[in-house]
Amino acid sequence: MTHSLGGIVLRYYLKENQLNNLGRVVMLSPPNQGSELVDIFGPSVLFRAVTGPVGQQLGTESSSVPHALGSVDFEVGIIAGSESLNPIFSHLIPGQDDGRVSVERAKVEGMADFLIVPQVHPFIMNSSEVIKQVIYFLENGRFLRHDRGA
Repeated sequence: MTHSLGGIVLRYYLKENQLNNLGRVVMLSPPNQGSELVDIFGPSVLFRAVTGPVGQQLGTESSSVPHALGSVDFEVGIIAGSESLNPIFSHLIPGQDDGRVSVERAKVEGMADFLIVPQVHPFIMNSSEVIKQVIYFLENGRFLRHDRGA
């Protein structure tokens, strides 16, 4: 399981390295298509000081690291949050978001399943529902959907 930038780090590693026993992966709130916040705040000295060089590479432009990684070729489920503690950031991010990453930008081509939960970016991993969903995906290769009788 990865959270946020951890998903990009894993994708970056797997682009050049093979893990024969990787198994299934769950990403929580990954900026798989970048984040608009980097586009907006990236040029600021304060943002660069807080996020470092890595943060500068997570924008939404086609040359950003997340876009350059392309699709995934491993079994991954993605859980995106739809609640925010920061109304200013949420106003700047189009559509549903978790205060850092939009629901749509969490997706990546090749993912096995996708789930939206009412959680905020920094604490999504603490949710008992998210923990239950992670375990279910790791065991079954899909998220538990109460509406499909699983």
